[in-house]
Parts: sequence; structure tokens; C-alpha cells
Amino acid sequence: MDERLRKLVEKIRDKSLRKKVVELLENPTIEIGGQKFSGLPLETSPAGISRHHCYPGGFVEHVLASAEIAMTLCKIVRKIYKGKVNQDYVLAGIILHDIFKPLTYLESENGSYMASPIGEKLDHLTLAVAELIRRGFPLEVIHIVCAHHGYEAGPIGPKTVEALICHL
Repeated sequence: MDERLRKLVEKIRDKSLRKKVVELLENPTIEIGGQKFSGLPLETSPAGISRHHCYPGGFVEHVLASAEIAMTLCKIVRKIYKGKVNQDYVLAGIILHDIFKPLTYLESENGSYMASPIGEKLDHLTLAVAELIRRGFPLEVIHIVCAHHGYEAGPIGPKTVEALICHL
């Protein structure tokens, strides 16, 4: 696992949640109908094909940048608005919000990226929500991942402060 991701995961205080996040980062695979799917390595995968962080290593950089923004928003909510934020849920959600994007991509011979066979049929969000449920993640973390695209591009909008932070 990328050392920067490992340091980020270590900030999750809830040991059970941290363990689940580590297990998924170390084994970002999914099984459907007895067939196991794995994608590009997280460390070398892009975070997108054409929109953002669409270069080798872009996935990790996107997660790290998103986490930095999310942690700053947590501080603002606590300091300015005197609100309560479950930072463990925010960290888990932000680390895992795009966990199956690498599964939906393939690198072509010319070095560009394209949809993988599973990526042609299922999007990263559907895969992530299904796998988070299967692996027993808390509903709050599943909601964060499910709502991170917001009402416009996702199946549901953020209903908690933690989900709103990760959406922004």
C-alpha cells in the first residue's frame, strides 16, 4: 500500500473501521457470480479517464487531496459552527469513495486508459456500495460513498454532515 495512504488510514481512531479500510485497500477486488475482478494497482491507477487526475498515480493523489480538503472542512465545522463531525467516518468515506475506479479501467497498449470489461457494465459507485455492504461497513460510511457525487450525478444526495463534507 502507498505509504501516504497508510499514514492517512492510521488517522482513523476506530480500530474496527480502520481494519476494514486497510483490508479493502490491500485487497480491492470484488467477486460477482463466482468470478473475481481486480483492476489496476491503486498506486499506479488514474482517478479518471478524462476528467481529473487522469494519469498514472492520479488515484492516490486524488484521495490525498480530497482527504486534505475534507479534514479542513471538519475543522471548520467544529471551530466555526461548533458542529460535531465523526472524523473517522469522513476519513473512511473519503479514502474509499473511488476505491473501485481502478477496477473499471484498463491501460491500452498506447498508454491511454479505457473502460475495463466490468467498467463497461457497472460503475465504480455501484461496485463500491455493493462491496462495502458485503464487507460489513457501517451504514454511515456506505452513505458517504453512495452520496459523494451528490444529487446531480449520484443515486442519493448527502444526508449527514460527514457525507456533505465528502461531497464538497
